[in-house]
Amino acid sequence: MTACDHLLVVEDLTVHLQTEQGPIRPVDAVSFSLETGTTLAIVGESGSGKSMLCRAILGLVTANGNIHFDGRDTGRLSASEMNRIRGRDIGVVLQDPLSSLNPVMTVADQIIEPMRIHLGLSQWEGMSRVLSLLHSVGIPRPEERLTCYPHQLSGGMRQRVAIAIALACEPKLLIADEPTTALDVTIQAEILALLARIQRERNMAIILVSHDLGVVAGFADNVAVMYAGRIVEQASTALLFKEMRMPYTRALFDAIPRIEDPPHRRLPNIPDLPPNFAALPPGCRFAPRCPRAGERCRKEEPPLACDENANYRYACWFPCEQPEARL
Repeated sequence: MTACDHLLVVEDLTVHLQTEQGPIRPVDAVSFSLETGTTLAIVGESGSGKSMLCRAILGLVTANGNIHFDGRDTGRLSASEMNRIRGRDIGVVLQDPLSSLNPVMTVADQIIEPMRIHLGLSQWEGMSRVLSLLHSVGIPRPEERLTCYPHQLSGGMRQRVAIAIALACEPKLLIADEPTTALDVTIQAEILALLARIQRERNMAIILVSHDLGVVAGFADNVAVMYAGRIVEQASTALLFKEMRMPYTRALFDAIPRIEDPPHRRLPNIPDLPPNFAALPPGCRFAPRCPRAGERCRKEEPPLACDENANYRYACWFPCEQPEARL
């Protein structure tokens, strides 16, 4: 894994935070790489460290470890240099566009703002690009939306505007932090199809954060599953759904509702709650909730290691031996 071969390389990234309960590590020794034009899905329950990992990549929280983006060691960049990367080379789409968009700025003003800051375009110069961006993200009659405020748009429209803002400066990497969570199923599919189309057109890399394996199944090239601040399973999407060695990943998959399920079927759930970062259990962090856990799991933490396939990594002493997962 070298910085020159990938757009983004993250090595042993750890975030330390001080809380009332003591010091915690919501991101703990995370490593992965991302190539130009590919999509990495980061999957896990709420509180597993996914969003904090994205904040660390963006330089919004202090972290230990190494992050190389587009050949640059971001740990050596000044605050002003990181500000030039955020918004220009790295775009961000958040899960709730109503809170991420400015309620007192029009659609046009919000899309023009990053182009004015990073590209030096004037209001007049940016207007034609605004119309082009709104059209590219599938907003009908874009000229009629220029003077609208966020509250005047539907949830799907607001998310499309947020995507247009993130794409305004043609970033090399787009971080989409649960971009479909607040939308209904039909709009979710439209937004994911939109991101896939734009990615093909621009050869842009994407980090897609989600808690739903079903959402990422047909969208991502690779999947990294996070639990309690660590990556516990990582592989190509096709290989992960074929193998699925980690019991936690299998539990996430089994919790997905399926159209062929009988009415009123009770969905499987993962017992108990994710561990408290201030009081992590000894051994495997998933052991207290894992149906396959043995005595070794409660004493020794399994490493994230490769099996016979060098491109498949998982952290489990007693991995699943189950048939291919099917959505």
